[in-house]
Amino acid sequence: MNYIVGAFKPPCKITISFSDARTRKQASIKKENGQMMMVPLFQSQENIAGEVSIEPVLGKKVEHNGVKIELLGQIELYFDRGNFYDFTSLVRELDVPSEIYEKKTYPFEFSTVEMPYESYNGINVRLRYILRVTVSRNFVNNIVEHQIFWVRNYTPPPTINNSIKMEVGIEDCLHIEFEYNKSKYHLKDVIIGKIYFLLVRIKIKNMELEVRRRESTGSGPNTYVETETLAKYELMDGAPVRGESIPVRLFLSPYELTPTYRNINNKFSVKYYLNLVLVDEEDRRYFKQQEITVYRIMENS
Repeated sequence: MNYIVGAFKPPCKITISFSDARTRKQASIKKENGQMMMVPLFQSQENIAGEVSIEPVLGKKVEHNGVKIELLGQIELYFDRGNFYDFTSLVRELDVPSEIYEKKTYPFEFSTVEMPYESYNGINVRLRYILRVTVSRNFVNNIVEHQIFWVRNYTPPPTINNSIKMEVGIEDCLHIEFEYNKSKYHLKDVIIGKIYFLLVRIKIKNMELEVRRRESTGSGPNTYVETETLAKYELMDGAPVRGESIPVRLFLSPYELTPTYRNINNKFSVKYYLNLVLVDEEDRRYFKQQEITVYRIMENS
């Protein structure tokens, strides 16, 4: 019986390390159990290099049919959990069939890796990049170890960034005009604007500006849409009068935003909206929503 239990224990320990681990920036990410962990941070076109070490358990040898390391970019949809869609797949062979008696180290390098999409942990989808080492064996299960890393890509500020101007109203009751200084914002930006009341014949109690994230996954009958309200900012408390102008100044940096993702590998999208909410004295709510584009710029070291 003890022999059977021991047969399921891997006969070796696999360690994956990055060559610049000490100096490379780290990203703080949330695991599925809610705990935070730090992982190495990369961007597209970087070299990813390091070492794989395989150390047999004391007194054991590892017979294998080859050792390889793969760099994988994967998307997992939670309604199809466990099935990963690989959009990037690179492989390096580290060893030919042989036996390992003592700790053995293999260098690896993937040069100027194309990583077009950012890592993302969403409500119904995750996009991840991993290094996966496989020790292939006959008649028994392969030995597999993986190491996650994070990818963020940076965008130069847009050359054209038009302001947003819109009118909203209820005929003969309410007519307001709102203006935001631009339509594209970086993650640490400030939303600046004004709300003009041109006609007020209903009693407005308060007014809020919300930042909403809409994540849509899948397609056809398997389309899932989740909307989160990330920020609520009270613009006004009390009744406005005709001709009044309310300033808007909302800082984005306190909120956990990602860039806008449009149709990532035909699997999911993430979009952001500014939602203007007016509440009257009878608690009726009036909405006006406008999509904005969010992008990531290079942060200062």
